[in-house]
Amino acid sequence: MPRHATRPERSQRPAGPSQRQLRVGELVRRALADVLMRETVYDPELSGASVTVSEVRLSADLRQARVYVLPLGGQNVDEVVDALNRNRSELRRAVNRNVTLKYSPRLTFVPDTSFDCSDATRRLFEQETVRRDIRA
Repeated sequence: MPRHATRPERSQRPAGPSQRQLRVGELVRRALADVLMRETVYDPELSGASVTVSEVRLSADLRQARVYVLPLGGQNVDEVVDALNRNRSELRRAVNRNVTLKYSPRLTFVPDTSFDCSDATRRLFEQETVRRDIRA
């Protein structure tokens, strides 16, 4: 029997993104946040809109990036996301100028709903029945 380490089977591999995916996702997130903060994208629907880039999730091969965004105040979410997707090639070039990668990831912008989920969770914890169960 060989004494070298074998590769774990697929069922034993850890689920979730790799460290590389997380690191590159954070680099892309920062680059996009800088570009959107400087308003270098010229689109009427994006002018004056403050957009938060909360997370970037990359595929395993780092060629596809799903970018979670939310405009300040949560207003006009669909219009802002559509405008970002219309200008994705310009934003992709801007990311390339700021981040050196072998392949430039294809950006897909989607609305971030995690803030809604956290608000719903906070409201649940404020209910008297839930507080009573937590104390018990």
